[in-house]
Amino acid sequence: MNGHDFPGDDAPEIDLSQFDDDFADAPIEEREFDEVPDGKYQVQVDKVELTTAKSSGNPMLKWTLRILGPHYAGRLLWRNNVIASKENVRWLKNDLHVCGLELVRLSDLRDHLAELLDVELEVTKRTKGDNVNIYFNRRLVLQEQGTGGAYGRAMPDDIPF
Repeated sequence: MNGHDFPGDDAPEIDLSQFDDDFADAPIEEREFDEVPDGKYQVQVDKVELTTAKSSGNPMLKWTLRILGPHYAGRLLWRNNVIASKENVRWLKNDLHVCGLELVRLSDLRDHLAELLDVELEVTKRTKGDNVNIYFNRRLVLQEQGTGGAYGRAMPDDIPF
């Protein structure tokens, strides 16, 4: 071939030439989404990781939050807790508290990250200039069984037929 080794190079050649005309005629669809507007959202913690900030190299807790709905359901919001000052540590401790995670030592955080997954929160998104901030308002707690589902509303999965 061209001297590059690619996985599957020893596989039989697949001829795609029959699709060349369709490929040339296929329109490219723009998939750019509008920005999720500022406001309050019900979200679920989809991913949380301890990493380092690219710009400063400081430790950082990176949150990926999935919007539950009803508007913008499935869209993602991100929150980063950079850990570089006493004030940053206070903000992080408060965010963890809202999520129901109480730690004695911050150094124990890595061992408890899994406890933050799937936590449901009400957050506020605020944009000021180029800066987007996500604030954790409160943890959403499912009501007791038999009260009509999550947050007291009937959910489609709750209908018995």
